[in-house]
Amino acid sequence: MHATASRLVVAELAGRLRDRIDEIADGMVELTYGKIEFYRTMVVTPADLHASLCRNVLGTINHLADPDSPAISLDSPTETGRLRAQQDAPLPEVLRSYRLCFRYFWERLLDEARKDGGEAPTALLDEASHIWELADVYSSALTDSYRRTCAERMVELDRRRSALVGELIDGPSSGSDTVWELARMLDFPFRGSFLVVTAVGLTSDEPPLPGLDARLRALDVASAWRAQRGSETGVLSCPQRQPVDRVLEAVRAVTRSRVGVSPLYDRLDQTGRALRYARVAAESLPPDAADVRQLDDAPLTELVMNNLETTQRAVHRILGGVLALPEEDRTTLLATARAWLEAHGSAAEAGRALYCHQNTVRYRMHRLEEFLRGSLDNPRIVAELSMALDAVGTFPMLLERHQAPHDA
Repeated sequence: MHATASRLVVAELAGRLRDRIDEIADGMVELTYGKIEFYRTMVVTPADLHASLCRNVLGTINHLADPDSPAISLDSPTETGRLRAQQDAPLPEVLRSYRLCFRYFWERLLDEARKDGGEAPTALLDEASHIWELADVYSSALTDSYRRTCAERMVELDRRRSALVGELIDGPSSGSDTVWELARMLDFPFRGSFLVVTAVGLTSDEPPLPGLDARLRALDVASAWRAQRGSETGVLSCPQRQPVDRVLEAVRAVTRSRVGVSPLYDRLDQTGRALRYARVAAESLPPDAADVRQLDDAPLTELVMNNLETTQRAVHRILGGVLALPEEDRTTLLATARAWLEAHGSAAEAGRALYCHQNTVRYRMHRLEEFLRGSLDNPRIVAELSMALDAVGTFPMLLERHQAPHDA
């Protein structure tokens, strides 16, 4: 029997099934729910599955019933892939359902051929490779649509979460969601343990913290991110039991640029303040650094952050003469001053910390005193020195030479 004749026979068999589409779909639904556990969770309802199967079966029948049909319409499997992706149905289970249902459809065709007898079963077998090829074509169309929809949903979710992070950072605008509502939509607690992480100085399309999401998930840390030109900022929700050091290690392991981390904070409505700490921490790193820095939540830190320029002028007024020394001399005097202050003015204790004689400490402190605005016997001068050293210890860029516009 010629192929064209076989196709005509199959067209006749398929045409008879058109009036039985509801009955065939019912059998497929029963088979699917009986064989595949996922469908019994009712994420996909029987009515939904029945309607989808009717569309797919009708498309297949229409193609087979027209011997001159050049190609099958893929609208039905494309729509099914989109719907199942939106329902978060697992793709392997959806494809398994397709295979089961196509086999069921083949058996119904075979039943019709056996009823006819004669050459009908042989004609159906002659066209079997073409019919089963349709199953592959349908499955491929469904898979492409499913994956495309998942990708679109991920982009949309990223955009949505990015907008929510923006609301947290900038503060809810008039008429927008409250911080409590933002927390709910991000699946964050309103009260908890949070960090803000910001990466700055980005110069390429590569992610600044590649692989961080997987590392954070391993630590049970949830995160949401906002990407902007030249920077990326994330809010991290940490479990109470998770040490912050482990989270910082995860960030440090993937860092490719300057990364600042805020102090730990416990309410989401403090995110804007925490971001200021993270930004200043990142900007205090050298421009070409690939490192992570976290600032302490100390009164002096906040005071300096509020006006870096004023603090820089104050530092240069207090330490100006010292800062003009050669680097080695400057570093030695500043390190000695820090040790002396930490030792509460004891040259002996400072000497032990610096591995030098106490007389060396006294000599260096007398030399430092020549550059200060008074004697170290004056508590006000000691307070100024302590403030200046704490400031430059937290913000090394304050040591850079700076001339305010009105000082020119």
